Amino acid sequence: MAARPGPGPALALSLFPVLVALLVVAASASPGPAKPPRVYLSSWAVRVAAGLRDARDLARRHGLLYLGQGEPFYHFSHRGTRQRALSRHWGWHMRLSRDPQVLWFEQQTLKRRSRRGAHGVPHSSVVPTDPWFPKQWYMNNDIQPDLNILTAWSRGYTGLGVVLTVLDDGLEKDHPDLAANYDPLASYDFNSNDPDPQPRYSDSDKNWHGTRCAGEVAAVANNGICGAGVAYNAKIGGVRMLDGSIMDIVEAQALSLQPQYIHIYSASWGPEDDGRTVDGPGVLAAAAFHKGVVQGRGGLGSIFIWASGNGGTNYDNCNCDGYTNSIYTVSVGSVLGDGHRPLYSESCPAILTTTYSSRTTSKVQIVTTDLHHRCTDKHTGTSASAPLAAGMVALALEANPALTWRDLQHLIIRASRPAHLQAEDWAENGVGRRVSHYYGYGLLDAGLLVQEAMTWTGTRPQEKWTVTPAPASHRHRDTKSRSAVIRSLEHVQVQLSLSYSRRGDLVVALSSPMGTTSTLVTVRPYDTSQDGYQDWTFMSTHFWDENPKGIWTLQLENRGDAENTGQLTTFILHLHGTDEDMPARRSAATATDECLRRDKQGACEGERGFVGTVTSLCSPGPHPSLSPQTVAAPCTSTTAPACPTAPRATTARAAVPAPGALPWCVPAATPPATPARAPGPTTARPVPRATPSRTSPTRARSPQRAPPARPGCAGTWWLSLSWPAAAWFWQGCSTPPTGWVSVLAKVPCAVPGPGGQCDTRDRAGMLPAFPNKPVVAFPFQG
Repeated sequence: MAARPGPGPALALSLFPVLVALLVVAASASPGPAKPPRVYLSSWAVRVAAGLRDARDLARRHGLLYLGQGEPFYHFSHRGTRQRALSRHWGWHMRLSRDPQVLWFEQQTLKRRSRRGAHGVPHSSVVPTDPWFPKQWYMNNDIQPDLNILTAWSRGYTGLGVVLTVLDDGLEKDHPDLAANYDPLASYDFNSNDPDPQPRYSDSDKNWHGTRCAGEVAAVANNGICGAGVAYNAKIGGVRMLDGSIMDIVEAQALSLQPQYIHIYSASWGPEDDGRTVDGPGVLAAAAFHKGVVQGRGGLGSIFIWASGNGGTNYDNCNCDGYTNSIYTVSVGSVLGDGHRPLYSESCPAILTTTYSSRTTSKVQIVTTDLHHRCTDKHTGTSASAPLAAGMVALALEANPALTWRDLQHLIIRASRPAHLQAEDWAENGVGRRVSHYYGYGLLDAGLLVQEAMTWTGTRPQEKWTVTPAPASHRHRDTKSRSAVIRSLEHVQVQLSLSYSRRGDLVVALSSPMGTTSTLVTVRPYDTSQDGYQDWTFMSTHFWDENPKGIWTLQLENRGDAENTGQLTTFILHLHGTDEDMPARRSAATATDECLRRDKQGACEGERGFVGTVTSLCSPGPHPSLSPQTVAAPCTSTTAPACPTAPRATTARAAVPAPGALPWCVPAATPPATPARAPGPTTARPVPRATPSRTSPTRARSPQRAPPARPGCAGTWWLSLSWPAAAWFWQGCSTPPTGWVSVLAKVPCAVPGPGGQCDTRDRAGMLPAFPNKPVVAFPFQG
């Protein structure tokens, strides 16, 4: 990439060298596969001084082919240059760098993107009359709970007036179940540079993906063909951009298509889900995301819905995907009809919500449109989950067209229910919202989403704090004035630069002042890269609505070979939120009615089920940042008693103790009167690497041994940050105090082993948050 002076401000980073050897037992790491070479294409993204006139003049003078605009960038190619090469074309590099009209340019490189179908898977009446609608088990009350779409339809919301587009491999625009809703203004072919998104047909018919995703959203209802889309009166377009050379400028053009006309962009693709890749948007696509939420829909913000990823069988983590972990996208996970997690579904704290992808067997999946004017009931994967969510968001936008992109994320969280979703890591965050690394905030409920949207008043403006340590004083600095206040968090990002001898062995977790721990990245056994994370940004939604004031703690743990080493050079905390007390807002719904069977007008018939929902959440009392003398359970404040002698887990959220403070415990607060449910942990634990339906790949592990003594960093260390008070400090102890594996994990340890690690037996019905491992983080050296 080359740039002329002045295209934009440079980001200055203060680097803090920290050398660490993580002292944990595991098998020796073997060299991984070679990193795929960068492939340069005969295409350039160029920014010129005076817009389109200069762009066309540039093409004429240099003999370039002008391929279109992705404002403020222009796309050029040259037919006389090799279409693909392993090195950049230095001749064109020099020509463009010397041209006075060129402000910035970049030769495009090939992007590896995969569609997210599951591996191995080549209205007078509310209830539609379409012949395949009975097969649409996820919306016709054939199971409980379904997506509650009939309730939204019964209120009159079917997507009318909302425009969506599917960014994929094309759209069969003349399909009889799509043609009436097809919108050419929401469509384009960036692979062939023409306005027709029709897919390329081949003997293998591999380009069915976009047509299937579109049918889930907007298949026409009551026309006697296939089934019905979630938003069957919405307009649907298609963007053909995956059936050719995928590059940054093509992605940016797709994300920027008609932003004042298109409301929702649905994407079911991303970097390869191989458990090794760490990749995200290029500079142009990243700019397109930001411009979309700032300027799209007249300033309300474009809505980007994204599939979370199908790398579960490869132990992939969606926080290594820069599309699904963007604050500008709604990341959607998958669940089976029986409430269990599909093998292919990834986990990470960027997932906001979940929809269905298939039933309990491969024979019963998602009904939608298919190539050659056909229907299919074989669509699945997180590819199928994201369009269902996009359709439900369209219903909400019809109910309230004034919703901003942030409003919709707030509503999605409030309209998602843990329901019957099975996972071991369900936990409550600091304001009582249940959340999981597998499912986000739960199964999205269309009826509740529409009801919330109807009465929602706009969220106050977004505030952002960027906090980073300063080496001279060991104090943090921030980029926001002191007049700005965040009372309720939304997205939290951790920007890291570190080297590591085997990247996949590193687990990274973040703990908030209100006691929530979010695992940013889990073990990825197939990731043998030695590149570490270079200026990579992780994101978590698990702190939503919490107050950020207090100590933030970053925890890094080696799960691999004892000889692994690394160097942390940058740690920056980005806090996004609002100055409004969001937990104090009352929910529009006091309860969700579960109807076991509805008639053709959508009215409930027969017996009803009932699931209680919280009508409002009390704001917790103050959480001390440096003293653990008192803590606030929801709506109450109590004095912390001494820890009991019998080992047990703590049952209330608490601030992280200060250096030298004794561990402490708090009795459980009395819960509100709601229907009984199985209790979940109150502090999030990192996602276990194995479940009953999935086993880890075989990797030999040597017997546990005590870590060697190292002056200044033996035992447990935590990197802590007080916000907004300017106080960076390191806290630790040579041996964790009896009663704790880790203050962060809040799991009791009655029998510390050699070197301070906890006895690994299950105590008080809970496994330690980091079983068999002492917690070791990076000691700070100023």
